[in-house]
Amino acid sequence: MTAPALSSEALADAVENLPRSALSATRQAALAQFLERGFPTTRLEDWKYTDLGTIVDISRRWLENGAPVPASAAMDDQIAEVRSSIDADWLVLANGRIMDGALDAAIPGITIKALSELPQGPNFERPLADLNAALLSDGLHISIGPGAEQERPLGFLIIDSAESDPGVSQIRIEIDVAADAQAQLIEYHTSTGNAGHYSNSVIACTLAEGASAEYVRVQNRDLKHSQTQRTSMRLAARSVLRYCGFDLGGQLIRNDLDIDIAGSEADASINGLYVAGDGQHIDNHVRVDHRTGPARSAQEYRGILGGRCRCVWNGKAIVHKGADGTDAKQANHNLLLTEGAEIDAKPELEIYADDVKCSHGTTVGQLDEAALFYLRTRGLDRKEATRALTRAFGASIVSRLPIASMSESLAAMVESRLRGLANGELS
Repeated sequence: MTAPALSSEALADAVENLPRSALSATRQAALAQFLERGFPTTRLEDWKYTDLGTIVDISRRWLENGAPVPASAAMDDQIAEVRSSIDADWLVLANGRIMDGALDAAIPGITIKALSELPQGPNFERPLADLNAALLSDGLHISIGPGAEQERPLGFLIIDSAESDPGVSQIRIEIDVAADAQAQLIEYHTSTGNAGHYSNSVIACTLAEGASAEYVRVQNRDLKHSQTQRTSMRLAARSVLRYCGFDLGGQLIRNDLDIDIAGSEADASINGLYVAGDGQHIDNHVRVDHRTGPARSAQEYRGILGGRCRCVWNGKAIVHKGADGTDAKQANHNLLLTEGAEIDAKPELEIYADDVKCSHGTTVGQLDEAALFYLRTRGLDRKEATRALTRAFGASIVSRLPIASMSESLAAMVESRLRGLANGELS
């Protein structure tokens, strides 16, 4: 990594101006590390297809403007719209700040605290986690006990605005699911405004022995805005994870999902759908570490690409020594609707154990002309036929949504995005 292309003095001022709390010492340590390591560059293998120049430029202009934090009142209508369309107990983080009332939410069996209330600050070992910790105003720590009574999923609404000036926000959420507890979690990212915006999120989730989690992540940001996110999940023995991620918006999006299978009989199902159009760049990196066996992981991501866009998928499964009995599967399938759409796909397996069952594969293709012709003979025009086939391609992932209560709203979001691609529009 090279030194950050940001003013060290401006960064230090932005950190110094954050509210004083128990996080202050962590911020200073994280700042020192970021100044040493900087932003990841394309010279790194894991970042060779994703240039963060757009994000660096937004961050630089934000710092030059005094690192302002916009008021959240302008987003009230959008917050209300999300709350009404998806039934959940919502905790709202607006422009990187915990909104009033979030820490007062009373959900039986679930404890909600600010990170600044904890005795130990967040770690910042991975790329961009140091920038997150340095500029973090505060974050959430969620503890879900075995007696938790979730009448509705617990939702994290992460919303940002950049109406006239560039904006930058940092989000951090830590989730502990206790032994034998069950959790339903929704993470929804959205944004508004005509200026550039960069959101940097770090999510950490730990599943104790016998715990289970159904987790849905939706990224539906404005097409002028960018986001990086690292999600780390640790699975103890006999824990079960059902995860679905959807990327529909954003200009430059990078998702790193790390699954650490630390206990035997753990089971992780990881599915994702990305839909990209003109000017979008969406990069998904998934890494699953099998540290013991027997255990199972299955990854399947699908991409629908139109206009001039670029997507990246890198799925890696590492079977460590002694993880006998591992069953690890990977699949990535991509549908290219235009000549200007580009996908870089890289499935990887590293196996250091015996008695394992592992597979991986990827496909890239265009719409079947014979299928299009068949639909047109049944009265559909070419746009309608294209939409029907792309909908069917994405439906394989949408149908695996682990939280049934949001099926209708998510299907509508995906359909809206696909309609835009079929019409040659940006959204």
